[in-house]
Amino acid sequence: MTDAATSAWHVCESNPVRDLPMHDLAGFTHRWVDADGVRLHAVEGGQPTGPAVVLLAGFPQTWWAWRKVMPSLAGRFHVIAIDLPGQGHSERPERSYDTHTVAAHVHAAVKALGVPTYWLVAHDIGAWVAFSLALKFESQLRGVALLDAGIPGITLPEAIPTDPDRAWKTWHFAFHLVPDLPETLLAGRERDYVGWFLKMKALSPDTFDDTEIDHYAAAVAVDGGLRASLAYYRDAAESARKNHEALKRQHLTVPILGISSSHGSIPDMAASISPWADDATGVVVPDAGHFIPDEQPEAVAAAIADFILDGD
Repeated sequence: MTDAATSAWHVCESNPVRDLPMHDLAGFTHRWVDADGVRLHAVEGGQPTGPAVVLLAGFPQTWWAWRKVMPSLAGRFHVIAIDLPGQGHSERPERSYDTHTVAAHVHAAVKALGVPTYWLVAHDIGAWVAFSLALKFESQLRGVALLDAGIPGITLPEAIPTDPDRAWKTWHFAFHLVPDLPETLLAGRERDYVGWFLKMKALSPDTFDDTEIDHYAAAVAVDGGLRASLAYYRDAAESARKNHEALKRQHLTVPILGISSSHGSIPDMAASISPWADDATGVVVPDAGHFIPDEQPEAVAAAIADFILDGD
């Protein structure tokens, strides 16, 4: 068997989501690791001896959300993008998707990759997980950057606004909580649903092309992806409860960078997090909506690099 054939066989055997086409990124390698009983997919590259940067994406995306940022970081850093449980090419477990449970799986994956300490950068639901991970494993983090996300129990509103000018940004939180109905309405129409999010929440509706929408829709549709995507919202109350419990015992002391955008959901991420963090700073990326890594990847890469280099 040739080296290429051996590599292809290894990917096929390791991948728990074989019906989803695989995207490759030059200079990066696909890895799967056992993360406390859940097989998670990671894409790894850059400088093995450099500071480690772990990237987490949110709904309705996969690690591919970071594809434009990763090459810019690879020259100086050890870059690892991880699909959350239920996301992309990671396993879709039946167990809890509260963010403290998921954070333990993500941290176990990073340890399995041989990384003792790391910088954590996360968007949307990935930022939910990152906040909880910082509460559980702060001593092994160098810093955390959170991009445009309301955190359950922290900055996520208790009530969904009814003003049409604001409701379109958050209406889905209530919809995703309804038992069974989203699955009934969305099965077979995942592309329409995912496409709405990607086009409406980006500043420019042309940010995502048809191929990218197809990829993200397929990731949601295949092998229980829709169930897993909804589970993060359905377990958000438990995530909030565990966040509150942890914050009764501690404040975050690890450096926090809030990355907001000119047209995103959270105008000032740093201000929203600062009541629970001792060291929170922020940047605002211009000309971007919710999907900041896709819309302004160079600005995001620069903000991450500055955050790490200032911290080191």
